[in-house]
Formats: sequence, structure tokens, C-alpha cells
Amino acid sequence: MSISFAPPAMRAQASDLAVSVSPLGLIELSDEEFEVHGQRMSRYASYWAAYLGYMWAYRAAPGETQVTANYARALTEYAVNFCFGRGVHFGAEKKYEHVIPALLKRIWEVDNNKKPLIYEMGLQGGVSGDAFIKVAYDPGYTDSAKNVHRGRVRILPLNSAHCFPEWHPHDRERLIRFKLKYRFFGIGTDGTRAAYTYTEVITDDTIAEYINDQLIEGEGIQNPRPNPLGQIPIVHIPNMSVPGSPWGMSDMQDILGLNRQYNETSTQIAEIVAYHAEPVTVITGAKASNLERGAKKVWSIPSKDASIQNLDGLVDLDGPIALLEQLKRMMHEMTGVPETALGQVQAVSNTSGVALAIQYQSAMQRRALKLMSYEPGLKKINELALRTLFLFEPDALKYNPDTEGIQKDFQDEQIDPRDPEVYLTTCEWPEPLPVDVLVKLNEIQLKMELGLESKRGALKALGEEFADEKMQEIFEELQKDVEEQGALDMLRAKIQSAIVQETGLTPEGVEVPPPPTPAGEGQQATSPMNTGLKPQNDAHKILTELVTQAHGTRTPPRRSSENSPAQESR
Repeated sequence: MSISFAPPAMRAQASDLAVSVSPLGLIELSDEEFEVHGQRMSRYASYWAAYLGYMWAYRAAPGETQVTANYARALTEYAVNFCFGRGVHFGAEKKYEHVIPALLKRIWEVDNNKKPLIYEMGLQGGVSGDAFIKVAYDPGYTDSAKNVHRGRVRILPLNSAHCFPEWHPHDRERLIRFKLKYRFFGIGTDGTRAAYTYTEVITDDTIAEYINDQLIEGEGIQNPRPNPLGQIPIVHIPNMSVPGSPWGMSDMQDILGLNRQYNETSTQIAEIVAYHAEPVTVITGAKASNLERGAKKVWSIPSKDASIQNLDGLVDLDGPIALLEQLKRMMHEMTGVPETALGQVQAVSNTSGVALAIQYQSAMQRRALKLMSYEPGLKKINELALRTLFLFEPDALKYNPDTEGIQKDFQDEQIDPRDPEVYLTTCEWPEPLPVDVLVKLNEIQLKMELGLESKRGALKALGEEFADEKMQEIFEELQKDVEEQGALDMLRAKIQSAIVQETGLTPEGVEVPPPPTPAGEGQQATSPMNTGLKPQNDAHKILTELVTQAHGTRTPPRRSSENSPAQESR
């Protein structure tokens, strides 16, 4: 498959290896790195320059028009948000559902910020064509204010231009060596600000770190050091898989040329409009030194042979405007984003879910293709994150009922990290299109009435990530409601008995309580107020409260007037 690259003049900083998102904008490559990765670096530079709005090969002179409509960025961001905007839910094997989902929730949502993290992965892949994610562990520490910060598993999206992977020559899924290389600013030995190159080389066995090609050395630093995980904690996700190539395809590849042509045509139209808004004035047989141009100006020229006219021409803009519409339509078709998706005014209607899915069918198809690449990558990230957590926090292997799910009979108290099923996770992607909740509820209700759906499945269909915990919460709430209703019924019965005892009148709609049974020998007397819990005290307390509320206990305080004797005596 041939890939067309933009000319060097279209790349960021006018350099083949310029990468706009690196600290210095330039990464120094060795001859070997340039030979293997130079073309990829050039491709990244072109895409990121266009994403940041640098689409012109030259800078217009001051006062000249240069229109830049960055549809490449808008369409790419829309595609990323359409695919990953609603996030993803992770599941596990049934025998580990009480532990693994809670650990993944902690890793993604407590140790990291899940939604922005997944969006960053998608954007890095959407622009560059490749996303690289590193999994690491950040040890706990105590800061200077004695605040304790516990350890956490880090999921770090890397700049694709800083990544130099080396795959097995016969297996593209097996990573045998990975190099992370970028430049940064620091303070040199002479106290001045200087640029340094940081390099980290990771294999299955060792991890080595370099500064300017020199191993980092110091007290207590072991370099290179053993790799405790036993595998390279890097995941590569191609945005759109290309057959026969380990690299992915960017969402911007097919629309950069169209976007540049759109900008050039828009600039030409703007220049034509500006020319006709301020046309050139041609004066024949007179001098223009004393003739002032502008609105509401009067010129008096004594020569009858003089003539003045604007240099004008008949220009039809329908053709250029039609070209703009065609270019924009082509960009939407290339990316699968409907033309109405970027804010175009459209009539609001109660379009059904099926009709909406058909309208966005091209976007749904592109989303399905992207998820085919991202879902295995997320599963691999989950595996590396769990292995890292178990390595540095062995207590996470034990079931914790306070922070984890509901344990069932067939589930173990402690999981075995050597079991491969521990790391088998699933990805559940919520629907990207809006869903009418009432229609969804009616559908689920009908399925449950026909016996085709369970409560747990209904909660899953409504987007509940932890269905068992939600069902337990609902049960406990119903149980509490029953207990509180029982307490109210008991209190109501006591109040009614107290009213009968005090007034001898039976409230309307209340049955007369049975008379108290005389106490025999060895038998306690019962009464309407006898419930087994200090009946006399309860009856007396309720009776006192009723009398107080009915008759009051004291005279309300009376506001004294301004001329009261009490104030006069003050």
C-alpha cells in the first residue's frame, strides 16, 4: 500500500524530523534510527503540524489574506470523541468478578483519570496513527507536610514521536526491545539552562536509563537494573491497521490535501471579495494628488476631457463556492463524519434510534474499525496494570469486602496471580448515539415480562457497570423501607392507643383495641400499650407529647411595647 507524504515545505518547522509536540521541536536521531524510523517521524511531524493549524508552506505578508479552516483537526477530534467519548466498562471472568473489576476501577479511576486518559490515547492515535502506552508503578511517599501518598499504578500515554520499538522479525505482536527517547531542559553543572537527551531502553530482562548517551549513575542507583515485571510494559495500538505493516494509519491522512486546497480556494475568494470591496480607481486626464478617496467625497475637475472610473470586472463566485462545498463534502466522506455533525443547523425531530443509526452509519463503521485495534490494546493494558499491582502490592490479591464486589460461593478468598484467567478482561462500549431512556425502559420491561431478560441484564443494558452491587443496594433500600414502615405502623398504633386511653374516644377509621387481659398468677398483664419494650414509659412519653401538642405547656411570650414599664426602668 502506497502512502503519499506531504512535501517538506508543509512539515512543521520546515524540517523532516521536526515534531511539534516535543519539548525542543526536534529529536536527534542516530543513523540507524533515521534509517528505520525517519519516514515515520516525518509523517508524525506533518500530521501534528496540520493539527496545530500550520497548513501553509509560507507566511502571508502583513495585510494579506490567508484563510485557515482547520477541518482536519475538527473532524479528527469528532471521530475520537464519537468513539471514546462515552468511555468503556471493563469486566472479568466470573470466578474473579468479585475482585478484578474493583481493582481495574481503582487503577483507571483512582490512580488515573480514566476519561481524559482514554481520550488522549485516541487523539494520539487519531493524529499520529500510532498510540504507545506505558504502564509503571509510582511508589508511595510522605511529603514535607507529613501527608501520606499511597502508591499507584500509572498508565502513561507516550508521545509517538519519542517511541522506537523493535519487534521480533517474524512476529509483529512480540516486542523484544523498546527505546523511549526525548529531549528536555535542565540546569547544567555551570548553572546555566541546557538541553539534554533522555533515553530509556527496556527489554524483558533489564531497564537502562541514559542522559546524553551516558548511563545514569549515583548513590543507590542500579543501572541497568532488572525488569521486575519480566516483560516490556509498553502497549502499541495502531489507530487503523494497515495489512503488512506494524504501523497504523492516521485519521488525517486522507483529508490533509483536501483541507489545504480548501484553504487556498477560500483565500482566493477572500481576495476577490476584498478587491471588489475596495476597487482600483482609474483617472484619465487629471491628477489624483488633490482627489481624496472615500465615502461622501465630491471631486471638482475643470477639464471636460477627464474621466474617472473603478477598475472592475465581472466575476462569478458560484463556481469557487461550489468547489468549497465539494471539498468539504469529500472531507466528510473520507472520515465518515456526517455533514450535520459539526454544528450545521438541522431540524430537531424525534428521530428513532434506528433512523439515527442509519444516518450515522459511516461513523459507526469507522468506529467499529477503530475499536478492533483499541480493544485488544486496552485488554493488554489491563493485564500489565494488574501484574504491576500484584507485584508491588501483594495484598491486592486478597478479597476485600469493604472495597470490592460481592463474593459468591464458587469464588476464592484469594486469587492466584499465576492463573491466566485472572488477566482475561472484557470491554463493554456504551452506544455513542443518544438513546431514548423511556423507549429503552419499555423495551427492557417487555423483555422481563416475557422472561427474556433478568434484572442483572437490565441493569447492564442501562449502562450499570457493577450490576450485582446495584442489586444489593436496591435490596438493602427496600429492606430499610419495610423496616421504617413497620416502625411507623407501630408508632401509629401506640398513638391511637394513647388517645383512647386519655379520651375514651376511638379515632375515626380505627378499630377499638381489645380490653386488657387481667393478670393471673405468673402472667404479666397486657394492654394496648404493652409491646415488650418498656410499655409504661413509652405510653407515658407518648401521652405527654400528645397533651403538650394539644394543650400547650406555657403561655407564648408577649412582645412588650416601647413604653412598657420594663423598658422605662432600664
